[in-house]
Amino acid sequence: MPVREYLRILQRNWILIVLMAMVGAGSAAAYSLTQQPQYEATTKVYVSTQSSGTVADLQQGNTFTQQAVKSYADLVSTPVVLDPVIEQYSLDTDATELAEAVTATAPLDTVIISITVVDRSANDSAVLANAVGSSLTDVVDRLVPKSADGTAQVQISTVQEAKVPSAPSSPNVPVNIAVGVVLGLLIGIGTAALREALDNKVRNPHDVELISTSPLLGSTTFDPKAADRPLVVRDDPRSPRAEAYRSLRTNLRFLDFGGEAKSLVITSSVASEGKSSTSSNLAIALADAGSSVCIVDADLRRPRLAQYLGLENAAGLTDILIGRADLEDVLQPWGRGTMAVLPAGMQPPNPSELLGSTAMSGLIQQLEQMFDVVVIDAPPLLPVTDAAILARSCGGAILVASAGKVHKNQLKTAMTKLDAVGARTFGVVMTMLPPRGADSYGYGTYTYKYGDDLPSDSRLLRKVKD
Repeated sequence: MPVREYLRILQRNWILIVLMAMVGAGSAAAYSLTQQPQYEATTKVYVSTQSSGTVADLQQGNTFTQQAVKSYADLVSTPVVLDPVIEQYSLDTDATELAEAVTATAPLDTVIISITVVDRSANDSAVLANAVGSSLTDVVDRLVPKSADGTAQVQISTVQEAKVPSAPSSPNVPVNIAVGVVLGLLIGIGTAALREALDNKVRNPHDVELISTSPLLGSTTFDPKAADRPLVVRDDPRSPRAEAYRSLRTNLRFLDFGGEAKSLVITSSVASEGKSSTSSNLAIALADAGSSVCIVDADLRRPRLAQYLGLENAAGLTDILIGRADLEDVLQPWGRGTMAVLPAGMQPPNPSELLGSTAMSGLIQQLEQMFDVVVIDAPPLLPVTDAAILARSCGGAILVASAGKVHKNQLKTAMTKLDAVGARTFGVVMTMLPPRGADSYGYGTYTYKYGDDLPSDSRLLRKVKD
């Protein structure tokens, strides 16, 4: 996976990641505030041996001391050292519990032992550290045999007395919060990666590229007012969505559409992906460019085009296919005269059979002779077979994929259905992309500014920056 994809995942889930970091910081702060403050005090003792003063004796004594220091450090946490301290200060504890608060360390190749005591009281931690150091001195003096003249062979001297600490050693609130933030970020990133792995919906053009080899012909953003103004090319011709449909028209021309292939089917995998909006707006954009266009509502189950275009749907495609009416009787002009609409008409009990009939094939051929482009709005591919039947009789199909609605396996299955009948797939049009964020597709900024002094062809060819 490219680095750009990882960045996109982080951008898409940044709210979750930040929230988890804040939860981690808050949890760490709450934990720190509920903990009893602990104070640390340290005393250091120096271990030395008696020698006659010769170089050999000094070296031998130093080697012996370094070897013995580790044993003396281990001796600190034993009852023989701690019991006298407990008795001296009448502590309500035993040697085992006190040993948990006492730590003795001896750095390598040194003869210094550091004795650290942790306690809830700052003063008690210093007192106990000094008392343990003194007790160690007494114990070693008793355990190590005296020399022939009665002097101690090993001496332990205090080189640094423990002082009362001015601040608690724990909890360390800044460090705990930093650790909480890091853990929260890791959990957030892990959750984001898991969500991405489990997410089976098509959300951006990259997802389409992973599923299909067909080109991405265009994409439109989500418009909350789409239901009120479905014909955005007519109602708001200078909007980014209108420009996206013009870009789709231009991309179709690069595919040599309009040569031998004069008819196309626009369908989707499932319902409510925006295929009827795409069909009607693309037809208007083609008509605005000077092409004679016929748009056919071949969705005989849930027709929408007549409602979008403000036309009567009493008679239409069904009436032609059953021989009740002629094409000239039900074909309705729309706009400035270069576009005609063939509504669906009445809803028949056998739509698939009608759309797969020889009458439908003959009607498509007749429309291709009358118009430069024939756009057919067909039902979704997965629920019914109507679109696959029509695509086989037309020049090809455009598959509409709605971001965040259609699943990847649904889109893949729909493309497989088109391939199975030998239909040409011109490409995919993505709809309802978010206008901003990780999955947006760069709408809102244009290469050129609109102006009345520019020729119309220039306005039609402006493209949204990638």
